[in-house]
Amino acid sequence: MFERILYPTDFSGVSLHALRHCIPELFKAGARELHLIHVIDITVVEFEAFELEGVFREKLEDIARGLRERDISVKTHVTIGIPSIEIARTAQSENVDLIVTPSIGENAWRQMFMGSTASNLARTTKKSVLLLKYVRKDESFKLPVECSNLFRKPLVAVDFSKCSLKVAQVVRKFLEHVESGILIHSVDYGGVNELEHNIEVANKNLEKLSRGLGGRFTREVMVGTASQAIIGTALARGSTMIVLGKKGRSVLKDLILGSTAERVIRDSKLPVLLVPCD
Repeated sequence: MFERILYPTDFSGVSLHALRHCIPELFKAGARELHLIHVIDITVVEFEAFELEGVFREKLEDIARGLRERDISVKTHVTIGIPSIEIARTAQSENVDLIVTPSIGENAWRQMFMGSTASNLARTTKKSVLLLKYVRKDESFKLPVECSNLFRKPLVAVDFSKCSLKVAQVVRKFLEHVESGILIHSVDYGGVNELEHNIEVANKNLEKLSRGLGGRFTREVMVGTASQAIIGTALARGSTMIVLGKKGRSVLKDLILGSTAERVIRDSKLPVLLVPCD
């Protein structure tokens, strides 16, 4: 299991909801240490940042005390700077296994991805990021799956590159919690006369990968746009989470060209575990 988790919070409603209801489930599953971080955005508050540091430190400690009462080991970090850079730096210095962050709906995520903390963090961090895709329900927030079931039925997308090996390594961290999963590969390359051969090769590669993951995964080879295949199959098969890698292209190129990872992150209603492959 992911042992050290970093959770950035801006004290918004959805951030506090995920912190109180979802993060504890990760510790029931085997996580051991939580790092809470709040970054005072120097580009927004400028000279007031240093005056606010003590206020936010006390606010973060109040939250940490409540979590410690639930037997969760918590360390707090309040820094001043550019949020994505400070979060990535803390993730690296504390050697965390996973960064967890919530988002609300497609429009909210699209807005964040177009140039705020979330997009910059996806570009700068070398750590895996779990995006909790919330929807607002009345005065509260809701995930499409229970947090206790996040790892139960993952759909894992692979392309057979070196990136796929890193994705498999991350999956092994929570393999004990997998009841049944899906390995999926989309054949969106090659000519028509190569299709049958490419499908056959993909099936063989998925079979090898499934054996390496203990045989808990069924295999799906699809034909067509990878992002549509991933999202559609995940919904149709009742998956609890989508896992995929993000290669080291710039976020700007991803937005212009429309990478599979960016499209899945944008359009998926399920939580997405994004594995960096640089």
